[in-house]
Amino acid sequence: MKKKKVQRKKSGEITDDNGKRWKYIAFSGAFILLVLLAFAWHYRAGIRYYLSTLGKARGTAHKEAKYDIRNVEIMSSHSDKIFGLDISQYQGDINWIEVNTINDQFPIDFIFVRATMGESKVDDRFDDNWKAVATRANLRGAYHYFRPNENSVKQAKNFIRTVKLESGDLPPVLDIEELPKHQSMDSLKVGLKRWLDEVESHYRVKPILYSGDKYYTDFLQKEFSNYILWIANYNFWVEDLKDHWNFWQFSEKGTVRGINGNVDLNIFNGTIEELEEITIPFKN
Repeated sequence: MKKKKVQRKKSGEITDDNGKRWKYIAFSGAFILLVLLAFAWHYRAGIRYYLSTLGKARGTAHKEAKYDIRNVEIMSSHSDKIFGLDISQYQGDINWIEVNTINDQFPIDFIFVRATMGESKVDDRFDDNWKAVATRANLRGAYHYFRPNENSVKQAKNFIRTVKLESGDLPPVLDIEELPKHQSMDSLKVGLKRWLDEVESHYRVKPILYSGDKYYTDFLQKEFSNYILWIANYNFWVEDLKDHWNFWQFSEKGTVRGINGNVDLNIFNGTIEELEEITIPFKN
């Protein structure tokens, strides 16, 4: 059998291959650098804040500061809107004297407080938080965490029994996040409507509906589009409110002086004057 001749590349051909390889590497490197520069420019406000914390934060606090890049950037790009928090017993004992701004930059204009859950549960810190917010200049509101497998009318009565809304307070909020385990979605919607109607009848103001973006789109949009809408969406790449979002909960990892750990951050799609327009009216 004849030996197969191995054809070797000429030195010129090798040089051409190396040249193409280096051109590809140079092009790829330039493209990656361009993307990084574009990212840094787009998130410059958030990155500037993050860099300012490097010398101050330690351990967990420093790790959490990375989430503030997006938070600061979103608030910076929505300076024509107003910002607020929602709190519950999970925030623990809050030092209210220090609770004034988000990331030491953005004023807090409204605060929602979790009041009740299901048929009979009351948030452990509701009374303290509710009274504390009342002493501040912030607009305040209360919300109920709906449990799909419990009676909706009893849940409404639990909220009504617990929360005494006053003139100037924000409308009551129904928070629905869970899927039902023992009933259909149609039955759940009937229960949600009963809660909303019961609460509206008592307070004489239309409630706010809170839910996740996908949950609302998949299950609630058709029947509940006429309610003031508060949507949760933490997607890093979502940077703007949709037109039908009245409130946007854009982060669950907010940093606020006076609160240990994370807190939910929200944007109202309007001005403080526009938010005041939906509060419970003052009696003449």
